[in-house]
Amino acid sequence: MKDIEGIADIKTFVDDFYSLVRKDELLGPIFESKLGGHWDSHLDKMYNFWNTILLSNGSYKGSPYQKHEALPVAKKHFGRWLELFEKVVRSRFIGKQTDEAIQRAKVIGWTFWSKIDQYQSGHDKKSS
Repeated sequence: MKDIEGIADIKTFVDDFYSLVRKDELLGPIFESKLGGHWDSHLDKMYNFWNTILLSNGSYKGSPYQKHEALPVAKKHFGRWLELFEKVVRSRFIGKQTDEAIQRAKVIGWTFWSKIDQYQSGHDKKSS
């Protein structure tokens, strides 16, 4: 196995990861309800996102948190997302960039969860 070295490697793990996500009983329905038939544009965004995160190329422009804020998710969804992500990346790659991808995914995932949890808590109080 080799380390993550370029966009071709990023496309490999992103495609493999989302292939698993789509079949996953917990995550699949959430992604499908949000994306419907727009998987290609989502995958393109994810290629650019991870290319920017890992290879610092600046191809991703956006604010990903806002797209996730109102999703019907709980802590278990983020745990599952991270479990699948690490499984896919480690099944294909090994090395410094691989470890960096997994570490970044953990930080991003748990940061998103923390913000979403706060959003949901505040939203629940407003509707009471």
